[in-house]
This record gives sequence, structure tokens and C-alpha cells, in this order.
Amino acid sequence: MQTYDLEADGLRGLNASLHAQAQDTNQTAWEIVNPKGSHAIAVGLDAPIEVSVKGSTGYYCAGMNKQATIHVFGSAGPGVAENMMSGTVIVEGDASQCAGATGNGGTLIIKGNASSRCGISMKGIDIIVHGSIGHMSAFMAQSGNLVVCGDAGEALGDSLYEARLFVRGSVKSLGADCVEKEMRPEHLTLLAELLDRGGCDAKPEDFKRYGSARQLYNFNIDNAY
Repeated sequence: MQTYDLEADGLRGLNASLHAQAQDTNQTAWEIVNPKGSHAIAVGLDAPIEVSVKGSTGYYCAGMNKQATIHVFGSAGPGVAENMMSGTVIVEGDASQCAGATGNGGTLIIKGNASSRCGISMKGIDIIVHGSIGHMSAFMAQSGNLVVCGDAGEALGDSLYEARLFVRGSVKSLGADCVEKEMRPEHLTLLAELLDRGGCDAKPEDFKRYGSARQLYNFNIDNAY
């Protein structure tokens, strides 16, 4: 276990050390202490290493992650796991706005609640939220899965494409072109795997599925102002 004191040794040194890890590194486990809400912790990683952050982080923690497993033992600021490509990011607390934004792959697990615009423009990432999410989540979501064990705020899935949204609780309102869809056997199977991956104590049968009505794919003069 490599222990790095962020307060004493600084962010630039931390990220440089993590970026230096190769595919065959023997320094596979890192512990970051005294994060104290610092921004851009463990961004741009590209190695199969495990990073534990012992405290809360600022914005863009684990951004552009590839291969690594990053575990935040606290809450995360805006843009956690933004543009993530692969790997796993786990947040034990709450996440601020735009969690998992534009994520292309990998898994983001939020044990608490997520704020507004969770999964905005997601492009293949799987996001699993144990709590609730805020307004405009999954806005323009293109692909991937968003699982919400709690409630969803206003305008869920506004202008989304082919992402799948699963919500167990209530939805305050649906965004443009987002509709409730049938939960078929293949969706129950997929959701069961996602819940298991996210460590969620919930039953797939308790969720509703939402997706695109596909009415915004082509220009319609009736929608013009």
C-alpha cells in the first residue's frame, strides 16, 4: 500500500505519481489521506490500480478514469468520474451535480444521493445511485444505464437517445421525449446484474424503466417556433 499525504505533498505530485504507473506496476494499491475537498484528485488514470481517498473531494475527482478503481470514502464535488472511459468509481457519500457526465464506459457507484444533471450526456457508462437524483438527470443521455434506488427530480431524461433509466421511487417529471417503457425479462436480468454490481439491496421488480420515445430523432415542423 502506497500512502500519499495530499496536504503535505501536493496534488501535482500525487497525479504525476499515479500517471506514472504502468500496466505491470507492482504499486497497485494507493491510499490518499487528507484530501480536504481538493479538486481534480486522481484524474486521467490509465492503469489497473486501486486508489482509496480517505475523505471528501472537490470537483472532477476521477475524471477521465481508465482501468483504475477509485474509492472515495466521503462525498464528491461536481463532475465526479466525468468523461470516464472504464474502471470503477465508488463514492461512499453524496455526489454533487453532473456526476458521471459524458461517461463513455465503466461503472460509477454513488452510495448516497446525486445532485442535478447526474449522467448528463452519458455515452455508455453505468451509473448506480443508492439514493435519489436531482433535476435534469440523464439530459441528452446517449447510451448506458442509470439506476436510481430512490427518487428522481424534474425533467428526467430530457432529450435522451438510447440510454436506459431505471428508477425505483417517484419521478417528479419526465423531460422532452422521455417516456415510461415496458420492463421486459431482458431488462430485469440486466437490472439485477447492475444492482448486484452496485451492492444495492433492491429488487428489479420494484423499478420502472424509462427511455426515449424517439420523436426528436428527425425534424418536425410542429416543434419549430
